[in-house]
Amino acid sequence: MPPIQPTLELPELLYLFDPLCGWCYGMSPVIQRVRQEFAGRVEVSVLCGGMVMGEQVGPIRDDWDYISGALAQVERVTGVQFGEAFRAVGAEGSRVQDSAPPSWAISAFRHFNQPDTANFAHDVQVAYFRDGADLNEPKTYLPLATAYGLDGAEFLRQLALPETAQATQQEFAAVAKIGVQGFPTTILRVGNQGYVLARGYQPYETFADGLTQALEQAG
Repeated sequence: MPPIQPTLELPELLYLFDPLCGWCYGMSPVIQRVRQEFAGRVEVSVLCGGMVMGEQVGPIRDDWDYISGALAQVERVTGVQFGEAFRAVGAEGSRVQDSAPPSWAISAFRHFNQPDTANFAHDVQVAYFRDGADLNEPKTYLPLATAYGLDGAEFLRQLALPETAQATQQEFAAVAKIGVQGFPTTILRVGNQGYVLARGYQPYETFADGLTQALEQAG
């Protein structure tokens, strides 16, 4: 049976996140399960928010005290695990944190395969938070993209295009215009109506109940 193709008629679940957001790392498995359990009922779209930009860009040591203190709470609440490789990156301290490069990669992937963008975004976070991968290096994304059947050279070409960076900046601006106070935020869009489903992390059962109720009310 061929996969269900998203259509303009389907309600759209907007997952507003940032690749460097630890709570988003915890929420992404919930979004992946929603894609499976609500297939044919909602279309899932990922928008990057630009959490670490401008003057905030800098070595991870600048924020490591805060980040390292939050890891245990994120693990306890969400069930995800932060890898020793990521902890080593934080302890070493020189890795530059910048939301733009991983957001460019997600934008480039979306160009080729919009339906799987939520899964790719999760893969990017796993590479970072579990494996300690350098998200500032284009080569980091090659195995992630080719795992979906993308041509590696074509993906890298798309990643390097000025249009990809421009589209990402527009994405950041669109998320800012929505008025998001933090990440992750999830919004159900039905026609011209938008319903905020969750601000922050929610376990799957809670989130699925809210999504079901919102769909019923919108329908």
